[in-house]
Amino acid sequence: MQQRKHQKGMSVMSWLLVLALAAFLASAAFKVIPHYLDFMALEKMVMAIESPQGQGITSPGDVYGHVGKGMQVNSIRDLDLEKAMAVEQEGNDFKIKFDYERREPLIKNIDLVVKFQKEFRVRAPQ
Repeated sequence: MQQRKHQKGMSVMSWLLVLALAAFLASAAFKVIPHYLDFMALEKMVMAIESPQGQGITSPGDVYGHVGKGMQVNSIRDLDLEKAMAVEQEGNDFKIKFDYERREPLIKNIDLVVKFQKEFRVRAPQ
């Protein structure tokens, strides 16, 4: 009586399924990662207010101008700064709040939504 050899490894169909899943995840990641990189750049711009680069920032308008220039340098063009960022002045401190979301189409009517909410309290150098 002959014994069957045990199958080792995955079949072609299972490999195709794994590759399709990997392609789907990579596609989603490539659509979302740029938004996270833009937000990290915005965080650096806000934190730069406390450094010597922030010299001369004395009002909320100056904060908007500083972040707006940083957005031009970093090629962040598709974000409305007036809607995405709120600035309040409390003495020498600034309370800066980011609250916005980004949508990327994934498949037909299915979108990936990334929401950014963070609050900073920075002090401009005197």
